[in-house]
Amino acid sequence: MGHMDHFSAGWVTPVLSYVMACVGSALGLRCTVRALDADGASKRNWLVLASFAIGSGIWTMHFVAMMGFSVEGTPIRYDVPLTVLSLVMAIVVVSAGVFTAGYGRSRITSVALGGLGTGLGVAAMHYAGMAALNLHGSIDYDPFLVFASVAIAVVAATAALTLTLIVRGPALAAVAALVMGLAVSSMHYTAMYAVRVSLTPSSAELPGATATEFLFPLAVVLGSFLFLASAYVALSPTGKRAESVAAELLREVELSTATATTPAPAPTATTTV
Repeated sequence: MGHMDHFSAGWVTPVLSYVMACVGSALGLRCTVRALDADGASKRNWLVLASFAIGSGIWTMHFVAMMGFSVEGTPIRYDVPLTVLSLVMAIVVVSAGVFTAGYGRSRITSVALGGLGTGLGVAAMHYAGMAALNLHGSIDYDPFLVFASVAIAVVAATAALTLTLIVRGPALAAVAALVMGLAVSSMHYTAMYAVRVSLTPSSAELPGATATEFLFPLAVVLGSFLFLASAYVALSPTGKRAESVAAELLREVELSTATATTPAPAPTATTTV
């Protein structure tokens, strides 16, 4: 049995990974709220952005945390195609949950199904990412802890959607993001404690990329996307504000048109005595 260290880089990886999970969750939940006040293409675009935000947020959280994971007696490499597939899987599965929450007619049913889809997306991303792990040995899991990790993801994602979509308010929106970020982190470390590594000593070179060669640059790119998207959402008007701005612009255009089309009064003749 290989000795594992989940915090080989110290406190940096768990704290930074939690921050990334919270940022992705806050952005995704906020975009979902915006979608509820929108229609047509605008609604779809907000939900797509929400899916990318939550999916990339949980992916970044997972692999930032994995930078602190080591196994004594073997190097670790990551299969690049499988790692990218785990990112795509996270976005696709989370989008199913987010679109269900955004388009569902019954808010309670939408939140329940949306939480289920989002939680399963978190779990699917994690275990697909673990399948990309290459080391000198084999990996298996404690079934009970695997089930517990999936349950944590589903329950907490449902709670976050409930706070966001049913009980509204800026304070609760912040709490929802913290809850979902905690859910993603808790799910990750619960799932990691389910891991059992059986070493097979070897001097052969492992296929794949190291964390610094591939994971770190991609995590930086996704992290930058999350922060820039958060700034865009924070600065863009809400649905009601956008409508009021549009109405005001329309009134100004109508006023300008009316002024331009109204004939000027004819000059009055003056009589000199």
